[in-house]
Amino acid sequence: MAPLNESLATTIDAIETKPIAVPKLKPRLQENCFNLSQGILRAKHSSPILSDVPQNLTFTPFATPSSTDAPFQTILRVQANAHKGGFLGFTKDSPSELLTNSLGRFEDREFLSVFRFKMWWSTAWVGKSGSDLQAETQWVMLKVPEIDSYVAIIPIIEGSFRAALNPGENGNVLISVESGSTQVKESSFKAIAYVHVCDNPYNLMREAFSALRVHMNTFKLLEEKKLPTIVDKFGWCTWDACYLTVDPATVWTGVKEFEDGGVCPKFVIIDDGWQSISFDGGEPGKDAENLVLGGEQMTARLHSFKECKKFRNYKGGSFIESDASHFDPHKPKMIIYKATERIQAIIEKQKLVREFGEHDLPELDEKIKKFSEELNAMFDGEQESFVSEDGSGSGMEAFTRDLRSRFKNLDGIYVWHALCGAWNGVRPETLTHLESKVVPFDISPGLDASMTDLAVDRIVEAGIGLVHPSKAHEFYDSMHSYLASVGVTGAKIDVFQTLESVAEEHGGRVELAKTYYDGLTKSMVKNFNGTEIIASMQQCNEFFFLATKQISIGRVGDDFWWQDPHGDPQGVYWLQGLHMIHCSYNSLWMGQMIQPDWDMFQSDHVCAEYHAASRAISGGPVYLSDHLGEGSHNFELIKKLAFFDGTVPRCIHYALPTRDSLFKNPLFDKESILKIFNFNKFGGVIGAFNCQGAGWSPKEQRFKGYKECYMSVSGTIHVSDIEWDQNPETEGSEVIYSGDYLVYKNQSEEILFMNSKSDAMEITLEPSSFDLFSFVPVTELGSSGVRFAPLGLINMFNCVGTVQEMEVTGGNSIIIDVKGEGSFMACSSSAPEKCYVGDKEAEFKWEEETGKLSFYVPWVEEAGGISRLSFTF
Repeated sequence: MAPLNESLATTIDAIETKPIAVPKLKPRLQENCFNLSQGILRAKHSSPILSDVPQNLTFTPFATPSSTDAPFQTILRVQANAHKGGFLGFTKDSPSELLTNSLGRFEDREFLSVFRFKMWWSTAWVGKSGSDLQAETQWVMLKVPEIDSYVAIIPIIEGSFRAALNPGENGNVLISVESGSTQVKESSFKAIAYVHVCDNPYNLMREAFSALRVHMNTFKLLEEKKLPTIVDKFGWCTWDACYLTVDPATVWTGVKEFEDGGVCPKFVIIDDGWQSISFDGGEPGKDAENLVLGGEQMTARLHSFKECKKFRNYKGGSFIESDASHFDPHKPKMIIYKATERIQAIIEKQKLVREFGEHDLPELDEKIKKFSEELNAMFDGEQESFVSEDGSGSGMEAFTRDLRSRFKNLDGIYVWHALCGAWNGVRPETLTHLESKVVPFDISPGLDASMTDLAVDRIVEAGIGLVHPSKAHEFYDSMHSYLASVGVTGAKIDVFQTLESVAEEHGGRVELAKTYYDGLTKSMVKNFNGTEIIASMQQCNEFFFLATKQISIGRVGDDFWWQDPHGDPQGVYWLQGLHMIHCSYNSLWMGQMIQPDWDMFQSDHVCAEYHAASRAISGGPVYLSDHLGEGSHNFELIKKLAFFDGTVPRCIHYALPTRDSLFKNPLFDKESILKIFNFNKFGGVIGAFNCQGAGWSPKEQRFKGYKECYMSVSGTIHVSDIEWDQNPETEGSEVIYSGDYLVYKNQSEEILFMNSKSDAMEITLEPSSFDLFSFVPVTELGSSGVRFAPLGLINMFNCVGTVQEMEVTGGNSIIIDVKGEGSFMACSSSAPEKCYVGDKEAEFKWEEETGKLSFYVPWVEEAGGISRLSFTF
């Protein structure tokens, strides 16, 4: 992420930015790069981008609108590239709420795309024909080698209609446009998709979404917004640790276990399980109890903004002296296992009934009854009130206060909620002032080819208790103001895409979303500092075009799945590579508007190191969802990610796939390595991951393992794999460093030198394995001629990220500020005469053959963990 440009950043109290008149500059007359003629769309006199374009399709060159609230510099940038893009539209004979039209066809042209594989989640797909696209494609990037360029086709929003791309026959690309309401119909569109051409694929995405930012004026770019305080922090989320069994004791014990291990979280996310929810037919004001696994709660509705009984029963001071020592940390896992046994028995019974018509199954009925009784017995005593030590209040307010009092390092306390309140919205008979109504959940036909999803099935079953749109702002403000008053600093908001399926009576999906997101934005500014929201289950173009005026961070991958929920034992491995693919390629477009968040993982997972390496260079926050209890945490691994104070050495941008990974299939082509790159203040980094062994099956419409692809693969690493011109620290500079780089190989701890003319390194990765390669420009000290390059603390995955500052003084000295504790390494062509850590001379080791210079650096608490290193040659 680029450092916040204060001249561009929107101030928190000015969210209602008024459009400004676009400056009338003397136009530079440049012919638009696109030409639509005789049924062929060309870019810069290329071979056809799209052929057999129907006669009802139109192309309109991009023109800057008369007013926009975009920053002045963004407007100038967009105007300078206006000739590179334009809009596609079409007209039909009769209006409808759902229209489909061909954009033309292409074949034998490589493409990269992103499509929705579930209502909430997107991922990458490659191919060579319009017929290879997947349903609900959010954008497609075409490789156009004959003009050494790339073309993006991006379906967008026009009026009350939202668009997506779909595959057609014989190479045709179809655009599907829908309002989400039979009451909202249209027949003509002038700008329902945007096309853009550029000679750099990374600039292509930035230029295209900048143009859409100015044109649509309904969202903001990441560069315009402030990031949440958690972005460079280490945290813990309760979800995979205890699912719906979360309570004050589990949260307290979880934070304590990390502190005891030497890395106390800076933030905690109290995930699903804290809310006051109940089921239709049950007593409206009484909480549903003894819920355990995800899915059980998905037909419940919110009946109060206050916390559920588990948290209401907390009495101030209860844990201050005892440190929750009464709590058995293994109990959540035991409850989860027992609940899983019960669910598996229920599924087995349902299968027999469905397949064989068997209804008289006494053995299974007895097993289910036994598991249910055992599960209920495990909850006995869980709901009692804790004895107050000092009488200082109760409930969530007392708990968050005590938590911060006990764990001084803890800053952020987030809680989970769904966009509509709970998974199935609000109970109409409880929060009556919100005028909520249970409405059916009508899934868009565009999702017919998506993956079966438990959450969708359960929501369809019960419908959504939808707060009336006129009450959306009151809804969010009431909920968030209460949370803020009891010490909650932010929210992880899930299930964003529900609005698209409940819009029939509210002007359609676009208009309903605008109203809800406006209310959410205002509440976010008022209650959560304008920044403290993590968006999740939101990976649809609608969200990015309508909800991101203020939201600046969101998930770029599906959930971390520690095992395959469909039972493939190899899923424990291949699902992890799949996660890398989701996050890497989604960042190409989502990163234009939000800081990519790669989600949590568990430090004791068999692929934990694989995940940790990716999070270390992702550019986002690092957080875990470890179970409780002895053996559930790998602190040796955690300390490669986070400092003692709970901060992380974060990269300054967000990780992106390298250019030679863009049009490949690193999941099941048996040959490609996924490579991602990012930047540190004083260098760059490449992560190489073997993700082979799984992928999307268009025929089965799901992800599955491909055992024949779970194999070692080979590739190359080169300094030019890093797109150095994308470094936000050097943006606008015409000076390109062309000297030598020191390269550090994480797995082997080897070093070597490389420049743009060097041969590439050849690497081979075993299945589900990785390597990291850190690159640091070599600095030459003036009079001494010493060549020097600091790697930082090599006990950290993102070692170069530990280097905070570097300054050459005179002709023979260099000063470096480094954060953390551990083994500092640099490469120096000569041994220093003197080396200091702070004001103490350090004992260093220097290898004449390799130039490795190394010594130990302590943690300096009073300096925030930063040590000043000085070298004299």
